[in-house]
Amino acid sequence: MNRREFITLLSGAAAWPLAAGAQQGAMPVVGFLHEGTSDARAHLTAAFRDGLSEAGFVDRRNVVIEYRWGQDQFDRVPALVAELVQRQVAVIATPGSATAALAAKAATSTIPIVFSVGSDPVKLGLVDSLNRPAGNITGVNYFTQDLGPKRLGLLRELMPAGADVVVLVNPKSPITDSALKDLRAAADAVGQQFSVLHASDPLFTSRRVQLVTLATRYAIPAIYTSREFTEVGGLMSYGTDLPNIYRQVGIYTGRILKGARPSDLPVMQPTKFGFVINLATAKALGLEIPTTLLARADEVIE
Repeated sequence: MNRREFITLLSGAAAWPLAAGAQQGAMPVVGFLHEGTSDARAHLTAAFRDGLSEAGFVDRRNVVIEYRWGQDQFDRVPALVAELVQRQVAVIATPGSATAALAAKAATSTIPIVFSVGSDPVKLGLVDSLNRPAGNITGVNYFTQDLGPKRLGLLRELMPAGADVVVLVNPKSPITDSALKDLRAAADAVGQQFSVLHASDPLFTSRRVQLVTLATRYAIPAIYTSREFTEVGGLMSYGTDLPNIYRQVGIYTGRILKGARPSDLPVMQPTKFGFVINLATAKALGLEIPTTLLARADEVIE
């Protein structure tokens, strides 16, 4: 096998002024929506609850979180968001899912929505602007898809000129076309050819151990989108701190429960990105990491 690299309608719900109260004496209900699976994201949902707690809300004490998981099936998302709207939840949180965020926005213009997405939320049509989102929606843009050109550059520093590059993407994701456009522009600028393979977005998380194991077994150097991959044996990763992103979604959700309007909460953007190298994996692949890369790494896993 040749070595290749990866880079990887409903309304009538309570408006946010009512969400700030206790929903007529009862604990407010937060809807948590994602098309993936719960077991692969336990540490991320814990971070979301930490953010809620920082804002003064603890699950089952003074707030109830209703989880809806699509089990890696995108077509289930509209029905799941419809359930939350009918449940008249106080806020819908869609961390890490552009699909869920877009479905929630299409389903309600009154229930506050807090998202986190890996691409420009203005281009996605989620908000009017980052500083003044407008309407019932705000959240976090964590740039994971926009960092493709940077990951490509890091791979090129590691691999010899002319090496084949493969990009693994989900063709159904609303952010894929924009991400590939930016990546092609970056690749063309340096004369790099690459091909595209398709996979489901949620599988990148729920099957990350299998992806990393197969890449190592077949001696495929790969760079991934977050530390979650390098900590289970991935070679390199470059991206944002995902648990912190989920935590920020929890904080915004709590602020809205206290009475803040989504339109008054600017879309947050991280300012720091982590570059992680797993030296044990590099040794297993027979690769010597250039000192220039090691010097720039934020973390080196021995």
